[in-house]
Amino acid sequence: MTTTNEAYLIRSNRKYAKLFDDGDLSHLPAKKYAIVTCMDCRIDAYSAFGITPGDAHVIRNAGGSARDALRSLVISQQLLQTTEVFIIKHTHCGMQGLTNDGVNATVVKNLGAEALAELDAVHCRKFDWLPFAELKQGVKDDVAFLETSRAIPRSVHVSGWVYDVETGKVNRVEE
Repeated sequence: MTTTNEAYLIRSNRKYAKLFDDGDLSHLPAKKYAIVTCMDCRIDAYSAFGITPGDAHVIRNAGGSARDALRSLVISQQLLQTTEVFIIKHTHCGMQGLTNDGVNATVVKNLGAEALAELDAVHCRKFDWLPFAELKQGVKDDVAFLETSRAIPRSVHVSGWVYDVETGKVNRVEE
């Protein structure tokens, strides 16, 4: 049985495919950068950050975490020739102020201890939900993480930003 959301996806994609003319885009990002930002549904990364398909890699995860994005960033740089990373967190982020213990308790309550044990096993360590206490410090911490990671070449420029979900503006976070 098809859900309402699946039916919407199919209808929307058919409309999109009728007008689609980007089939000749290179798999290499034209602007040679990657954006790490949150999965928050209020962020239209293409419009907000002035890019179009083919321009940049957009890596999204809960909280716009550089640690969570590291695997994708290594692929982006080593195989797909990007040379710059923008870390863009946002105001009113659901990851801000959470704790690992609090999220773990919710997972155990809703899914059972086995679900949490599976997350630990997949990551070969106690699972870290990567929450952050203060927004600008969270951005700075992620920038520092990438700048000191052996998996990111020193030649890669990393900068940190905050997107304001109420105004649509981005502001650079100075180190």
